[in-house]
Amino acid sequence: MKKAMTWLKNIRPLKVLTVFLAGIFLFLTQACGAPGVAAQPPQPGSQAPNIERYDSTKDYPLNAPAGGMNNFSDVDPRAIDEKAANDRADALVKNAQKNIDQKGIDSREQYGRNFKQGTPLGERVKNLGEDIGSSAEEVRKGVVKGTQRGIENLKGNTQNATEDVTKNVQRGAEDAGKNVKRTAEDAGDAVKGAVRNAD
Repeated sequence: MKKAMTWLKNIRPLKVLTVFLAGIFLFLTQACGAPGVAAQPPQPGSQAPNIERYDSTKDYPLNAPAGGMNNFSDVDPRAIDEKAANDRADALVKNAQKNIDQKGIDSREQYGRNFKQGTPLGERVKNLGEDIGSSAEEVRKGVVKGTQRGIENLKGNTQNATEDVTKNVQRGAEDAGKNVKRTAEDAGDAVKGAVRNAD
């Protein structure tokens, strides 16, 4: 009986309250926290559109019988059907050829002739010169702007340095004046102390 009484005395109300609240929290999270677990069953006639119902009267073979082992094909079903792949490749080639023919060119020969002839050499050199000239002009403008910014920064830095030197000289002069005054006061105090000692 004494053990039971000491055990009851050792139990603190805060511990009991903590355990009680933890239990309620656990109960609520399990009961109310998982909406998918306790969902309503689907209503009749409200079937998802991509689900096909199983009909037990139909025969659903996995593979069509092909006459191989166990009445199925001996070829791996994952193997590529070469005929279908070749047909698809031919269709893509024909589509690409059609696109080439319809891109504003009268014929493939004209396309080849235009590619081979290209722009005359004089025009290509002129265009290249214009491109180089415009690039050089852009570089020149960039250098001029950079130089101007550098000069402005240098002026600003010089002005700031001048102001700092002026302030430092003024502070130095003030400090020197204070030091001279202190030295004079200390000398005066020393003379006064010496005169007193002499009396």
